[in-house]
Amino acid sequence: MKHSFDTYRLYADETHFSYAVRVRVVMKDTVDKDILEKAVNRAIRRYPYFAVKVRLDEDGAYILPHNDKPVAVITSSRSLPDLGSKAVNGHLLFVDCKGKNIYFNISHSLCGGKGFMPWVMTNVYEYVSEKYNVKPYAPAVNKWDSELLPTETAEPSLLSLTDEPPIYSYKSKKPVVMIKDYLEGMYHPLKKNNNYRIFTIEQKALIPFIKANDSSVASFFLIVMAKALDKVLPEKYRVIGGETAHNPREGLGMPDTHVDVLSHVHIDYDRELLKQDMEKLGTMTRGQIILQTDPSVSHNELRKIFEMREKLDRIKGLDAKRKYMAKHDPSNSKDAVHGTFISNYTGYYDWGELADYVESYVIIVAGHLLLEITSLADKIFVSFMQVIKDDKYANAFSDILNELGIPHTVEGPYMKNQSWHLLPKK
Repeated sequence: MKHSFDTYRLYADETHFSYAVRVRVVMKDTVDKDILEKAVNRAIRRYPYFAVKVRLDEDGAYILPHNDKPVAVITSSRSLPDLGSKAVNGHLLFVDCKGKNIYFNISHSLCGGKGFMPWVMTNVYEYVSEKYNVKPYAPAVNKWDSELLPTETAEPSLLSLTDEPPIYSYKSKKPVVMIKDYLEGMYHPLKKNNNYRIFTIEQKALIPFIKANDSSVASFFLIVMAKALDKVLPEKYRVIGGETAHNPREGLGMPDTHVDVLSHVHIDYDRELLKQDMEKLGTMTRGQIILQTDPSVSHNELRKIFEMREKLDRIKGLDAKRKYMAKHDPSNSKDAVHGTFISNYTGYYDWGELADYVESYVIIVAGHLLLEITSLADKIFVSFMQVIKDDKYANAFSDILNELGIPHTVEGPYMKNQSWHLLPKK
């Protein structure tokens, strides 16, 4: 690809849904905004690839030159500034805070979960160090002055991909797609409501259950969500489709790369299958994840994305590039493959003693019936996201957890309150 991997999602259409990520970190004490501002602007030195602004080159392509202006730290409000705007000094990230909450906002074009979580943790570490005059033991957390990891700025390309034929090819069983909900989320004044709830589960209650049922954190929540939708969707929909993102950076030989490189795992649950016991469902779901994350499968999916981006590079003019992206993006075009819901688990992060200062953290993105699962110390958090004002889905999810004997608490709904992008047009 001709341009930085971090630029291509910027061409995506944000007419209805934002491509900004918002990470909510709840501290155990009230946040000091002045100290946070010092910490954030110290932490960004560790992540030069995030300290950028957006410009256009002579071909109308986005480029990301360095931005040496301060990262904005503002008081949270219902109306947040756009990424790339003057209000945030042109950065594709900023931080806001209020009470015990710190919100980290960053363009999804710059990174995915594997990329932004280290940045978030460094910010929190520098804040805690500054506020309490301590150095928490957290060896897995990057410090502001630590060296970049060997492949942290590496970018995959077509040459990174294996030539092996895929050992598996997903054939959709045509699961129900929540088109009516999405339309109401865009146009119905009384129903549209971009919100999220937070489910909190003690690991000591969940992990033994998972191990006893041949499952994993990722597969467990796929099953629970599928069973929850089985409770509330009309019988005419015979298949419920789960989807989860996979970051294949290990298989690409770039275990530290920050870039948002993702393939997807699709699991179609016939509704009769969902009546089976949890062990059988766990074995089937986990097996599908293992199968579809094989490099021969994930690389085959990535090849389509990389080939599309190389064609995008040859197109002249920003408007033409954006039109091409809208028509050919494998994730969002008319030929895109969609499930009924998405459940993502970014993976375990070792916060060390830094966890003693943090109550919780969750990831907030655009999407409907979308789960983002995070973990901290002895707890697991599920950010349960919707685009409409309706309790039935979250209530059914809670009911399934209760039926399985998994105690949990639920907070919300809260408004997502995401930012958008303000990008140069010429």
